[in-house]
Amino acid sequence: MRPSSDPAPGSVAAFGPLEFQLVLLRRMADHQPGLVEDALRELGVGRAEMREANRRWQAMTRSPRGRGAGPRYRSVLGPPESTGERRVGDLTFEATTWRVPLWPGLRFEVLSAPGGAVWNEWLVRAPGARGPEPRTVEELRPWSCTVDEVARAFPPARPMEGTAPTRWRLAFTAPDAAGVRGEYVAEFTWGLLQRLIP
Repeated sequence: MRPSSDPAPGSVAAFGPLEFQLVLLRRMADHQPGLVEDALRELGVGRAEMREANRRWQAMTRSPRGRGAGPRYRSVLGPPESTGERRVGDLTFEATTWRVPLWPGLRFEVLSAPGGAVWNEWLVRAPGARGPEPRTVEELRPWSCTVDEVARAFPPARPMEGTAPTRWRLAFTAPDAAGVRGEYVAEFTWGLLQRLIP
């Protein structure tokens, strides 16, 4: 059943967790249109609603009167499930996570630097949820792994510049099912695996 975010008559349409999931899906549709269509059916919405949610999100992020990224996520997704510290090299960030109903085994994580500037925003495995442990490239299926999971499975993975905002790439060496090793690039959107480029 579709989560309700319908506005009262005459009011401005709400932008909540459902609409945010549509924003995530809009970017993923470039590489995985079939999976996105399945997800839209599960959410009970169509492509037009997905495009409109993305248009409104872009307007919010670009508005000169808009909130910063951290407050914007709280206004859209509500109170976070968890907040804590995360060290990346010599830097310490505030890590804030929210549930994403479409992917119950994942969380949407925002890493903020001191002062509130957002350093990273992506999907990660939920605490306590068992993630995949791929051993061959055939096991790297779309939407199955996060950036961290692929990097851990095939070290030393090398981060590469993404092709657009919210996209990441990893270069790595991995065996196929026959044991033949090859060079691959994994492409991610919002931190979730979309496709492999041999």
